[in-house]
Amino acid sequence: MALDGFADQSFSRRAMRAELLDAETELQLAYAWRDNRDEEALHRLITAYMRLAISMAAKFKRYGAPMNDLIQEASLGLMKAADKFDPDRGVRFSTYAVWWIKASIQDFVMRNWSMVRTGSTSSQKSLFFNMRRVQARLEREAAAAGERLDKHQLRQMIATEVGVPLHDVEMMEGRLAGSDFSLNATQSTDDEGREWIDTLEDDGAQAAELVEHDKDIDTLRSWLVKAMSDLNARERFIVRERKLREEPRTLESLGQELGLSKERVRQLEAAAFGKMRKNLEAQSKEVHEFFA
Repeated sequence: MALDGFADQSFSRRAMRAELLDAETELQLAYAWRDNRDEEALHRLITAYMRLAISMAAKFKRYGAPMNDLIQEASLGLMKAADKFDPDRGVRFSTYAVWWIKASIQDFVMRNWSMVRTGSTSSQKSLFFNMRRVQARLEREAAAAGERLDKHQLRQMIATEVGVPLHDVEMMEGRLAGSDFSLNATQSTDDEGREWIDTLEDDGAQAAELVEHDKDIDTLRSWLVKAMSDLNARERFIVRERKLREEPRTLESLGQELGLSKERVRQLEAAAFGKMRKNLEAQSKEVHEFFA
């Protein structure tokens, strides 16, 4: 079912004017969709309860998400509810849909609360949406009793009240207290001030390291050229075809081209590598002795 047009401000007004379904009609539509996949019945069922989705979405505006996005997520939850609803259980569709709508909106809010993943376990979700309310109530009750709670006591009472571990409360408190900011923001009110991104350590290679790396590569390349030049033409051909091609050739294909057996090509390859190894070791020793 398409969800086009949710950004239109008139959508909410249209949803509020939708038909009100009695229990019998609702049941008939639910059966028509479940048993016959009647899309018209599904459309009527969803349209009738879109006002419920919008009403629930409005309760989450305080978390800073755009209302259109909240309505979109609420609508997705409503459609999931319609798809999974079992009319044989004797429960009204609205009662069943509330859970799916709320879960969809909560997941969206938590995904978009911060660039840092807030968490999606049941305890983290319960904390995210209830911790501030529970904390405010506990503080009011303590004040009414003439008591003053320190931070540790308050966290422990929240953990007990919500039914989650203490470390989850401590983690969520930090997440809710912080906020994201742009790394391109300046560190002072001065327009010429340094941006925060300039304070981050550059993990990339520095200029000196790049120069040394390029020099090492050039040295190794010259060593390999010298080692290859000391091989005969057939050995150079085998090494080039076996090690320097993007798709190395097989011993068998080289043997067919050279008129040799597969085993003989392998022996020539091993001999060529042996010569190159000695040549490279000798060059490396010369360089070491030169700088010693």
